[in-house]
Amino acid sequence: MSDIKRRDFLKGASTGVGVGLLGAMGLYSYSPLRETHFANVDRKMQDIGVCKSVKVTNITETSWFDNGTLVGDIKGAGGLLVDQYKYNWPPFGNGKGLGKGSYEEGIAKIKHLLPERVDEAWEITKDLSVNPDNAGGYACLLEVEEMDGTMRKFLLDSGWSYAWTHECFKREGIDKMLANKEIEALFISHEHFDHYWGLPVTLKYDPEITIYIPEGFYPEGKQYLKDAGHKGKLVEVKNGLKPHIPGMASYVFPVPIICRVYGEQSLYFNVKDKGLISVTGCCHQGIIRFAKTAYEEIKYENDQLYGIYGGLHISPFNDWDPKYDDLVISLGKYGFQKIGCNHCTGVLCAKKFISAGYPVIEGTARFRSQDKAYLGNGDQIQFG
Repeated sequence: MSDIKRRDFLKGASTGVGVGLLGAMGLYSYSPLRETHFANVDRKMQDIGVCKSVKVTNITETSWFDNGTLVGDIKGAGGLLVDQYKYNWPPFGNGKGLGKGSYEEGIAKIKHLLPERVDEAWEITKDLSVNPDNAGGYACLLEVEEMDGTMRKFLLDSGWSYAWTHECFKREGIDKMLANKEIEALFISHEHFDHYWGLPVTLKYDPEITIYIPEGFYPEGKQYLKDAGHKGKLVEVKNGLKPHIPGMASYVFPVPIICRVYGEQSLYFNVKDKGLISVTGCCHQGIIRFAKTAYEEIKYENDQLYGIYGGLHISPFNDWDPKYDDLVISLGKYGFQKIGCNHCTGVLCAKKFISAGYPVIEGTARFRSQDKAYLGNGDQIQFG
């Protein structure tokens, strides 16, 4: 990239609008970018136990279907730092147009239908919202096998579009698992629209499911839990490490995120004879910080960072800044044995991983996933 173009990217980052918007998405989330190796520290070596295996089923990694449409909305509404509830995206459309949205006005249009009649609610909000057909969502199913063979199921995130999330849940049988109480908890990685706003689809089938949210949700996000019909246990996870079952822990990173969101919760699994598995929704904390935190905080098998799955938030719109090459190079230093990436990683970045010889598990490019470089919608990855 020329010097002029790089200056434009930085200008865009400072104003939240303009041609730098795409690059700013990555740069915003990578302030600790320069930490490319583990420093000498006293490791805490916290014991989270061990599990036998972890299987991840990608329900949907396609958060939106057209980059240009989403970026145009963000620019038109005022930039990256605008409150996400003001964009006037579904399900909080109020009919007043781009940048004039309101949680209160939007939810008032559909609240009476949630969560049982999510399809009707979506039809109403579609007519009141900006670019509703561009909404997709992110969600995955986690199946954890304990050492005695007991299987435990969890959801990470609940998508965005009610219609798309509902379609994906039915495709993977998530609707029946929820109705049968096979899935014991929903972990929300962060408050962003594409990970959280599809919540009523989960609640339609199990309104009493236990939900773990990271510390830092805004009042609208907390109110949405009530308005969407949640009747179960809510756990607001404090910053730092929280063990859940043997071999499984979450970690809340206190990071500011674009569109007025704060804090991201990711998951760690310690798999017998393999090592640590890191699972992330969007990884706004950055992949370096994600790996570094595991190294400093957790004791794991073979002292091996074995695998990683999810959105790695390097090049979500397939833009590329030379700084991102540092991340591609640095990822190779951690010795991951299995990498399943998608969502905000960027297809271009995933292809760079493959070109670098990293052990990327490629997908099938089905159900509107973009490329086989991604572990795409309907694909699975097994650890252990």
